[in-house]
Amino acid sequence: MAISDVREFAHLTEADVDAIGRELDAIRADVEDRRGQVDADYIRSLITWQRRLNVAARVTLFGSRIPPIWAAGTAMLAVAKILENMEIGHNVMHGQWDWMNDPEIHSATWEWDNVCPADQWQHSHNYLHHTYTNVIGRDKDVGYEILRVRADQPWHPVYLGQPVWNVALMLLFEHGVSLHDLDVDGLLKLHVEDPAEFRRKLAEVGRKHARQMRKDYLLFPALTGPAFVSTLTANAVANVIRNVWSYAIIFCGHFPDGAEVFTEDELDGETRGEWYLRQLLGSANFGGNRLMHVMSGSLGYQIEHHLFPDLPSNRYPEIAVKVRALCEKYDLPYTTGPFPRQIWQATRSIWRLSLPARSIRAREHERERRGLLRRRRRAAAA
Repeated sequence: MAISDVREFAHLTEADVDAIGRELDAIRADVEDRRGQVDADYIRSLITWQRRLNVAARVTLFGSRIPPIWAAGTAMLAVAKILENMEIGHNVMHGQWDWMNDPEIHSATWEWDNVCPADQWQHSHNYLHHTYTNVIGRDKDVGYEILRVRADQPWHPVYLGQPVWNVALMLLFEHGVSLHDLDVDGLLKLHVEDPAEFRRKLAEVGRKHARQMRKDYLLFPALTGPAFVSTLTANAVANVIRNVWSYAIIFCGHFPDGAEVFTEDELDGETRGEWYLRQLLGSANFGGNRLMHVMSGSLGYQIEHHLFPDLPSNRYPEIAVKVRALCEKYDLPYTTGPFPRQIWQATRSIWRLSLPARSIRAREHERERRGLLRRRRRAAAA
């Protein structure tokens, strides 16, 4: 169930929460003081390798009428798109590299290989999602306005089809994200809050869609001449692979068991320490080697990313050690697990919550009861 008082839920005193805030501020300050050439070299090197891979994929697809070459070109292009969207574009647009003062690698100038306009993504993601993380009614990432992902959300018969909507969202994820900053809910209710702003943003989305479609489905296929059709299919498959991967990574960080949600009451008078605590409780990590984390945009460290979204992503592994120690110190949950388990838990919840509330109420009450018992045992032990 949604949490209305994060401090009470975490069995912490006001002094504890303030101390957690100071310790996390100290972690931030330490990383900011040590940012330098190593971090700059990391992002510049990654951008160089991604661009080389993209060019290699495009050149390979000149021979895409031969199936093995088609497969190789498609795979390289998919990896290049994933790297650009996840570890590069996502993190650059968060401002993680703004301190370099490089106009080519800056949140104000980066436009990613995606149909969602960068400025709209930054508003819906950087501002709405990262400010109001998992607050029902404020964070559009809670269900992406089409899925019921928490029992607190009112049930409607339309949710019976959400296993199907979920697959559609996965396959067309970049297109779903491109509509994320629009007042879609208002449009469906025939009451758009700001019609002029809605039209302006919709026009921007249309222009970005047109540019991406021309690039992937007209320009690059045309350059390969006789291989036009096979190159076009390779581009389409690479985009779908990127969409499915991005969906899986993002859902693993927000919807598995242990990632909590909050009511708007939690925002009243929220302190810096309580904001940190909400980020920690509302996010989930998954394990993997360094390659896995680079391919996932370092979102296997989703907890650390939500605590410090504008710190360089290559610093998350060292930050995670300190955050985990802090959680142990204050007996706080640090939700993490293998990637397959996290995506299964998120998918299972989406299937289960497509059903009427009464069919899941008993299980939700049992979960709440167990959580209350755990908190009582911790309080007694203290």
